[in-house]
Amino acid sequence: MRGVIFDGKRPQVVDDLEVRAPGAGEVLVAVAAAGLCHSDLSVIDGTIPYPVPVVLGHEGAGIVEAVGSGVTHVTPGDHVALSTLAGCGVCADCDRGRPTMCRRSIGRPTRPFSRRGERLFHFASNSAFAERTVVKAVQAVKIDEDVPLIPAALIGCGVLTGVGAVLNRARVGQGESVLVIGAGGVGLNVLQGARLAGASTVVAVDANAAKGPPARRFGATHFIDASAVPDTEAAVREILPTGVDHAFECVGDTRLIRTAVDLLDRHGQAVLLGVPPADAEASFLVSSLYLDKSILGCRYGSSRPQRDIALYARLYREGRLLLDELITKVYPVEDFERAAADVNNRTVARGVLSFDR
Repeated sequence: MRGVIFDGKRPQVVDDLEVRAPGAGEVLVAVAAAGLCHSDLSVIDGTIPYPVPVVLGHEGAGIVEAVGSGVTHVTPGDHVALSTLAGCGVCADCDRGRPTMCRRSIGRPTRPFSRRGERLFHFASNSAFAERTVVKAVQAVKIDEDVPLIPAALIGCGVLTGVGAVLNRARVGQGESVLVIGAGGVGLNVLQGARLAGASTVVAVDANAAKGPPARRFGATHFIDASAVPDTEAAVREILPTGVDHAFECVGDTRLIRTAVDLLDRHGQAVLLGVPPADAEASFLVSSLYLDKSILGCRYGSSRPQRDIALYARLYREGRLLLDELITKVYPVEDFERAAADVNNRTVARGVLSFDR
């Protein structure tokens, strides 16, 4: 079968991958489509250290082909969106409704794939850049068949991360103000999360002027082209003189993290969503936090995927959540190299790889 692998030197599209049958508590999924996220490229450029060889991809949707023993919530033929979160379901964090903090879901990659006698690792317990993948049952979330699989592929990462950061982590309230730094795939989902939450003033900042129209479509009331103003902070304060209630940094740049913190109003909070290098350090004035300000990390939108993916699929069907509008281009999986270049060049909000199912 076809798939995209990374051997530590370069990514390549292959057609001789194999995947084992699902074991107890697992699901075999025929992947229809997979979104190409910066996290996949961060494995390739070394920003995210990961064991190799690995089958890439972590944002996908498809059709259940087989289930292992003990799996009852999905059956062959069901349409599913895939989560990267392989929580154990029984630890204290899972029991408290915080599966993103489950220690068994972090940093324990398995090797269900093989190629020419060599075993290959899962990426993010998912590996959606393969025609078929095996995931834990908790990662396969059933969706209605009238939700197209190409847009559904985006729910399990970019949408969960961005919308979830607003609704689950920051818990933005009606009438509050929101700043979103970076209007890429995750930033657009933060914007529509702010819209869903009922935020009033929503300011998007990006150095690419072309991001303005989609940012407004997804929920921004104001857009600042950072490449066209001498002082981004001053431009934000022209709109919100006392600062913002919630600032989301979606780029992964330590300078922009500082900007997010500096622009907080009293009782404001900065939520960090971008992924800088693992050894990156950011600075801030300690005294700036004493007025009940907070800096929050956020993993995977603080989501509960079985609940949230189903919710977001329903909101999409109701016309309240934008998915089709996130997709700039759909590529056949064989065009992975071109798709990756478009992401690196920031010419797409979200590119999607298709397996033509």
